[in-house]
Order: sequence, then structure tokens, then C-alpha cells
Amino acid sequence: MKPDEQDLRRTVRTLAGIPRLPTSPGEAEAAEWIRRELTDRGCHAVTEREAAYRSYAWPIGALSALAVVAAGSGGRGRRAVGTVGGALAALGIADDISGGSMLGRRLLMRPRTTVNVVAETGDPTARRTLCVTVHHDAAPSGFVFDQTVAEWVATHHPDILARMTTNPPLWWPVVAGPALISLGSLAGSPLLRRVGLGLAVGSVAAMVDIGRRPAVPGANDNLSGVAVALALADALRAAPLPGLRVVIVSAGAEEALQEGIRAFLRRHHHRLPIDDTWFLNLDTVGSGQLLLLEAEGPLRMRRYDEGFKDLVTGCATAERVPLLRGMSSRSSTDGCVPTRFGYRTASVVSVDDRRLLPHYHLDSDLPENVDYACVAGAARLTEAVARTLADQPG
Repeated sequence: MKPDEQDLRRTVRTLAGIPRLPTSPGEAEAAEWIRRELTDRGCHAVTEREAAYRSYAWPIGALSALAVVAAGSGGRGRRAVGTVGGALAALGIADDISGGSMLGRRLLMRPRTTVNVVAETGDPTARRTLCVTVHHDAAPSGFVFDQTVAEWVATHHPDILARMTTNPPLWWPVVAGPALISLGSLAGSPLLRRVGLGLAVGSVAAMVDIGRRPAVPGANDNLSGVAVALALADALRAAPLPGLRVVIVSAGAEEALQEGIRAFLRRHHHRLPIDDTWFLNLDTVGSGQLLLLEAEGPLRMRRYDEGFKDLVTGCATAERVPLLRGMSSRSSTDGCVPTRFGYRTASVVSVDDRRLLPHYHLDSDLPENVDYACVAGAARLTEAVARTLADQPG
């Protein structure tokens, strides 16, 4: 079914006007709007309120500050303090950004409430399930997201971007600062300790900046994905789908490092058998050129399921939807979480014709800067994936 581009635009335009920081009242307002829309489009849709933490910035900033204090202590004859303090900070940050126990934020922050929207359509009696995941919260901005350098490289050295298979590892310096403080204190190396201190101070400044900012409009990231989810519900109402249950999840608190989707899986994984469930994640799909990620993760990149990626690629070819392959991400989206649970997962994002992600976490992420033809292509691809899975034998 060809998506209605005006409907895609209406979804993005309506929700972009709502400030949607993770766990905020605006996020809950957006969730309720999405629930109503999915219900009107033939789904059984509910909202689920989950405990979640509102930001990654404050706990990571606090751990980076701990490393700064440890660096000062490690230089005054208390090398053990610098060694242990830096190591604890590095391990805490690595745990937080990788979706581990997240002990740092649990010790340093009080949980709030995020709202997920969970809707079911397709064949409720089917053994197999496709979960289509998007998120409706929006990120704050920050000076670290400035794209001046990337734009300069794209203008003067486009060959560098053409050869890149991953984005820059932005989280590495954040972990490296405390780690170098620990190593420098252990080895008695003032140089290592000073380099680590510089990185840790920069991290504290960046996290405070992010933590104090309001939400950006988040039109592409990720109201474009929400628009695709609503278009899928429309398509499956118009042409019912036997043989496959489809669960649409619009998660909250993705921008707090996937708080919402983790809560969804904690609540629902028991009714989603790994052998009969696929996850298709859609995030920021309005940049101009759809991209199927090969792997993703801020420190360790986990590969997405090869068989499912090939199925998605085949659907794109059949629908004549251009789909790039061969690139991975050193960031994280909701697709990382079902992968860690062992589910067959694929994650579709997008880039522009320079292989950049324009307006990422910037106030310019506005409805008028979304490529709606690209969003419509993502909607056609998502419906094709659902129908292909439904038609598979067994």
C-alpha cells in the first residue's frame, strides 16, 4: 500500500510541537496521541507506564567528575585513590552506555516515569510475531552535536566520508578519560593522568551542557519512525495480514539510552519466544537515503542478524526502495536491546547523500527538514517485511 505522504507530514508536524524530553509530561502527551491514532487505525493499543531515568547526562557527568577528583588525588601521593577512583568511573560509564546494570544512574538518580505505547495488529492467533519499534521522545541538544567539522569534511574531503563504514566513536573519549587517570595513577605517569584529566573535564562540561538543555523538535529523530508505524497500521487495516502477529512499540526514553524499550522487554519477553519473534527497529528514517545497519554499539558493536538483514534487503529490492548496506554505528538505538536479549533484529536508519546525519540532536531537526519520500520508502519497506514474514512457510 502506498503511504499517504500528507498523513506522514501531519504526524511529524503535530508531535514536533510537543516538547518530549524523556519521562517528561510532553513525552506522555505524545504517547497518548499515538495510542489514539493507532486505535483509530484498527490496532488494540495501550499505554504502559514504566519506571525510567530521565537522562544519561547527569550520571555520566557525575562519574566523570569523580574521575576529575581522582586525578587530583592521584597526583598527591595517593596513587591508590586515583587508580581506584578512575577505574570505578570508567567502569561505571562503560556499564551505563552499554546497557548493563546501569548501577551509576540507579545510585545517583531517582526513577521517574516513561510511557510506552504498545499496539497489536495483524493475526492475533499467529505463532510468529514481528515487533516494529520506534520512539517518540526527543533528545536535548549540546555543543558536542555541532556539525561544523563534519560539514567541512563533507565539503573538502568527501572521499573520507565515502570510505567510512562507521561513525566516529564519540563515547570512547568519555570512557578513556577516567581510564587514563586510573592507568596514570597506577603507573605514576603525570602525562597519562593529565591527558585523562583533560578528557574527563571535557566530558563533565559536555554532560552538564546536555543535561540543562530543552528538547529539540525531534522531527526526523524519531517522529519519522512514528509516522512509519502509523502508516503500517493503516496498511494492515486496509489489507489484513494472516499468519503474522504485528506488535508496534513506540517507546519512551530512548534518548536516555533505551530506557523505554528495556522496560518493554522486561514486561513482555516471556510472551515473545525468541525462535518465533523478529524485531525491526526504525530510527531517524527521513534523511534521504535509508541505511540498514550491519552492527551497532557504543563500545562493542554487536552484529544484527544476518538472515533477517538479508530478508529486509530482499524486500527493499522487491519494492524498489533504495537501501544502503555496509555501515555500522558506534552509537545506540532501541535496536541494540532486543539484540542483547537474543532476538533476530534489524535496524533501519538513514543518512543524506554525503553519508551524514543532518540536524542530529539539533534545534534544526524540524518537520520542514524531513525527507518525506524517504519516510514513505521506509513505510513501504516495513509493510513488505511484515508480509514477507507472514508468507514464509512454517
